[in-house]
Amino acid sequence: MDKVLLGALEAGGTKMVCATGYADGTVVESESFPTTTPEETTATCAAWFKDKGIAALGIGAFGPTAVNPSSPRYGQILETPKTAWRYFDLLGNLQEPLGIPCGYDTDVNVACLGEVTFGCAQGLTDVVYLTIGTGVGAGVLSGGKLLHGMMHPEAGHIPLVPNPDDPIAGDGACPYHKNCLEGLIAGPAIAKRWNGKKGSQMADDPEAMDLLAGYLGQALATYILCYSPQRIIIGGGVGDHTPIVQLARAKTAEVLNNYIVTPEVADLDTYIVNNSLEGKQGVMGCLELARQALEG
Repeated sequence: MDKVLLGALEAGGTKMVCATGYADGTVVESESFPTTTPEETTATCAAWFKDKGIAALGIGAFGPTAVNPSSPRYGQILETPKTAWRYFDLLGNLQEPLGIPCGYDTDVNVACLGEVTFGCAQGLTDVVYLTIGTGVGAGVLSGGKLLHGMMHPEAGHIPLVPNPDDPIAGDGACPYHKNCLEGLIAGPAIAKRWNGKKGSQMADDPEAMDLLAGYLGQALATYILCYSPQRIIIGGGVGDHTPIVQLARAKTAEVLNNYIVTPEVADLDTYIVNNSLEGKQGVMGCLELARQALEG
């Protein structure tokens, strides 16, 4: 299996990352393409993989998307703000021209899988991977399996108690929920609050970081109470380029208020951590998904 070439596709809302590699996580080559129309984008990706000689393809898709194989919409993008992609059969439009086994899951679930297989969560069975960037998404491993249920976790949209000093309290940037985590902490919320600035541009502003860390701490406490993970891993542009992960540890402890007493929560520095695979966790997770698809 280690010598069998596999394919990986990180299907994002702004770009598609196509890669080849091996079951040990080695990435051989990769190339990215802009996400345009569904037909054009999938044709471009399928053409890139067509002559690579891959035996299987792992796909991590932006969501919401149908990840349950028993669903009649399995492999389709669901209610996304990208209207042209709603109910488009992403999986089918890749699997049909390639004619190979394909594994399919969400982009954040495969990032979680990458960290569990190759990164800082190896050997763990219950993990939350959170990405904070243009949006907020969560991948959850529970009992050694990626969590799906009726769909998949949309834990970036949990409601929070807004900070009364927040200028966008009650009017966050999420078009669906005004006080959800994504609407208060993701890139568009930062831009709305601070005159178009990015998270990295606000990283040295202690008041701004305290505000964002407070929201993140609320969310992490909820994940701890609901999922009981053995580790929480945080990535994404906002997570990677600001100090909110470090600051949110104390905020999480405040919300929990000593209710959870475990060795993990007693050592938040090793419990709530930044991602460990230099931005490759998604591609590497897709390679593992492809390996699983090939083995059936």
